[in-house]
Amino acid sequence: MPAAASSAADLLARIHALADPARAVLVARFFKTGPGQYGEGDQFLGLPMPLQRQLAREFRALPPDEVEQQLVRSPWHDCRSIGLIIWTLQFAKAGPAGRQELYERYLANRRFVNNWDLVDISCPTIVGGSLLQRDRAPLYALAAEDHLWSQRMSIVSTLAFIRKGQFADTFALTEQLLSHRHDLIHKAVGWMLREVGKRNEAALEEFLADHARQLPRTTLRYAIERFAPAQRQAYLQK
Repeated sequence: MPAAASSAADLLARIHALADPARAVLVARFFKTGPGQYGEGDQFLGLPMPLQRQLAREFRALPPDEVEQQLVRSPWHDCRSIGLIIWTLQFAKAGPAGRQELYERYLANRRFVNNWDLVDISCPTIVGGSLLQRDRAPLYALAAEDHLWSQRMSIVSTLAFIRKGQFADTFALTEQLLSHRHDLIHKAVGWMLREVGKRNEAALEEFLADHARQLPRTTLRYAIERFAPAQRQAYLQK
């Protein structure tokens, strides 16, 4: 059946038919779903990411409201992931009004974008892409929220800017998140700094000259991962 004629119910039936309970147990462990862990209580069906992306492509014509209600708000992590991938595919093809709608839906539903993989597959396209030609103040508001995933969204969304050679917001948000205690923020910040360095090593080095000693160790290690061994060692010994 062509994607345009399919419904969210058809997609959900496919997803559940493809569930892999044994893999789901392993994935739930990987995403830290135990008591007190960052993914506490999340549920998985065990679909691998390539299969999720294939299903998203097949059903990319689903109406955004159906994606929101039936997928993005699902108790199943796999369904939320597929829904978010569909939105990124729709965003890439949408005009200004469609992109604005998806951006607003995304932020309104961010409590469901509740693990690092869900953030990382979606926010650079939908949030970063929406703010490329606009005021970036929403990112600083996200960084200020007392919500781990909103904070990760704020920094990872800057990947869209980095790809355009714009680094100022990545550096400013790094400064805003310097005192954050969670390892998942340290890793995200370090990842974005490394992405800056891949495009402009001098800009990263200039930032590190002022901030290397303040950065959490994990952030620094991620940021300098592509440096020459001797250069990495020099930063780590500071």
